[in-house]
Amino acid sequence: MTLILWTYDWVPQGPRGHVRDLRLRWACEEAGLPYTIATVRFEDRTGPDHLARQPFAQVPALQDGEISLFESGACLLHLAKKSAALMPPDPKGRAEVLEWVVAGLNSIEMVSVPWWFIGLSKPAENPLEGWLHARLTRLDAVLAHRPYLAAGRFTVADLLMADILRVPSLRAALGPWPALAAYTTRILGRPAFLKARQDQLDHFAAADAARGT
Repeated sequence: MTLILWTYDWVPQGPRGHVRDLRLRWACEEAGLPYTIATVRFEDRTGPDHLARQPFAQVPALQDGEISLFESGACLLHLAKKSAALMPPDPKGRAEVLEWVVAGLNSIEMVSVPWWFIGLSKPAENPLEGWLHARLTRLDAVLAHRPYLAAGRFTVADLLMADILRVPSLRAALGPWPALAAYTTRILGRPAFLKARQDQLDHFAAADAARGT
């Protein structure tokens, strides 16, 4: 059965390549799962149809037959259960993947996103700098001793963590953490990521053409 990934029909240049349906595209490409893209107009994100899919009026959302999910982390874990390419079938491997997916969302992204948002206003001192520094230092220490986060190989946990770390302002700040910088570069060099990112860019470029912009 073909999966349906929901995203916006169009966004301005800034967020292109970073809209979070890319995480789902990437996972499907890694696992060879067939999918199609469905869209909602940004202006219609608070309409009843989209709120039934995503109650916070965001993207992505995922439709898998009768199963409908929102939040990229939940969608990724659902996709991971479909393919050993994303998560190993043994209980220990699955547990390791699960803990690192949650760590990516709760221990890293929970800090990095507000750090990035505060940084947009260019304050003299970002109050989250120390918190982010501590989290990245601990993550760097883990990756200094192993090439992947879980199960001894690439999994959906690496996919998520690399996507979190590739936000331009954050990736540019990874110099003090060489293991983390090298890890991010290596994971983002995977063909499945490069294809997923290009497909998203092409999707929005096609929308430009349709809008005559």
